[in-house]
Amino acid sequence: MNETLNKIVISAVALGAFSILGLGLVALISSATADKISMNERQSLLQGLKQLVPENLYDNDIVADQILVKDLNSHVKTPSAIYRARKNGQPVAAVITAIAPDGYSGDIKLLVGILEDGTLSGVRVVGHKETPGLGDKIEPSRSDWILSFSGKSLINLTDQEWAVKRDGGVFDQFAGATITPRAVVNKVKLTLQYFQQNKEKIFSLSETTGKD
Repeated sequence: MNETLNKIVISAVALGAFSILGLGLVALISSATADKISMNERQSLLQGLKQLVPENLYDNDIVADQILVKDLNSHVKTPSAIYRARKNGQPVAAVITAIAPDGYSGDIKLLVGILEDGTLSGVRVVGHKETPGLGDKIEPSRSDWILSFSGKSLINLTDQEWAVKRDGGVFDQFAGATITPRAVVNKVKLTLQYFQQNKEKIFSLSETTGKD
């Protein structure tokens, strides 16, 4: 009887030890994956900032000169960062982190570069889960579609033109994947409208805190 009990105890202890070890490995892998994703997104951010606002256009630290706002991507809890470029203290451009919530496979994270006059300096995708070979054509490495935003504004395109061609707009859609470009176009348009409505506040708020 004691021998049977001992075997049960030993098995339970071994099972518990393996469970703890397994949980530890899962936590370790999860942490390493999260760190890698965070590092990749930061690298995409830095590359995107340089691509959207050439360094010769500003003389401030564009990464440090940022504010956090909560009213742009209301469907997420974390505030959105806006990076501000200045030359001799004067506003040059803002790069806004925007999230399109209605991608085919979920959120599409964007950097939207807007010059002081409201013209797009460009748009880049810094994170998404769209279908490879279809929705991933929003990446510049997959196609030049995302480059078509440069130079556009709320002035040189009408409200109706801010849509994919299938919806009567000027932006191409992808064969078999209209949802993805539609989501991006819509979010870029909304971000331009946000900039237009909040331009003075964007460039006047103190760094990081988003307070006057």
